[in-house]
Amino acid sequence: MRRAAVLLAMLWPGLALAAEGREVFEARCAGCHAAAPGAPPGPGPNLAGVVGRRVAGDAAFDYSPALLAAREAGVAWDGALLQRFLADPEDMFPGLWMGANGLRDAADRAAVAAFLAGNGAGAGRND
Repeated sequence: MRRAAVLLAMLWPGLALAAEGREVFEARCAGCHAAAPGAPPGPGPNLAGVVGRRVAGDAAFDYSPALLAAREAGVAWDGALLQRFLADPEDMFPGLWMGANGLRDAADRAAVAAFLAGNGAGAGRND
């Protein structure tokens, strides 16, 4: 089985990175955020399809004024913006209601962004 995983990582490195991101997401983010298309939000919004949609784009969630202002400004999530946010959410959006400190490790941020980019892409878009 290990050989299959190594071969898969060699052929599709993005898939391996997304798998790592799922692990980090489940350990650090899933307590507040769902990532399955159609799942209800928890303490945080559902992040399925977040890459490509506007900030504060889950219609079923009550966002902080800081995120609503970003939405009104037309800011949309892409991989780079998501990684910047994951580094220090409060620095990026002062007044954010999210209580997490972010992910210190750049590799973890890249992996979570890869997982979210491939997880329910296009679900719940609101542009």
